[in-house]
Amino acid sequence: MTEHDRAIRDAGIRLVDIGPGRARTALTVTAAHVNGHGIAHGGYLFFLADAAFSFACNSHGVSTVAAGGDIAFLRAARLGDELVAEARETALSGRSGIYDVTVTASRVGSAGSPSSGAEVVAEFRGRSRAVPNLPPPYAV
Repeated sequence: MTEHDRAIRDAGIRLVDIGPGRARTALTVTAAHVNGHGIAHGGYLFFLADAAFSFACNSHGVSTVAAGGDIAFLRAARLGDELVAEARETALSGRSGIYDVTVTASRVGSAGSPSSGAEVVAEFRGRSRAVPNLPPPYAV
């Protein structure tokens, strides 16, 4: 999917891991991701979570699209933070699925090295709908 998804590539989102019903994506917060408040723009947090959701719900080999999604922002992410979005399938029935995605940030300390532990910065829930007549986005 990343080969054919310029938006994901241009945003700097990386696919870290994928398996049936699950996926992990990552993004390092750069100056391009920061808003006027000096924190990561919420749209990028949503995008990162949505990318993990997309990989997870398409991991079964059937073309699947989003039927909806929402996010709760819990903490700010900052310049230099390493964000990771971990998606997991929580329900799959017929052509419909539900996926929960946790976004964590590994903070960069004052010396430029990661601080201990990752903090949850957002929780995302995506609803998917399989569309079998679409060509598959990628082979798993």
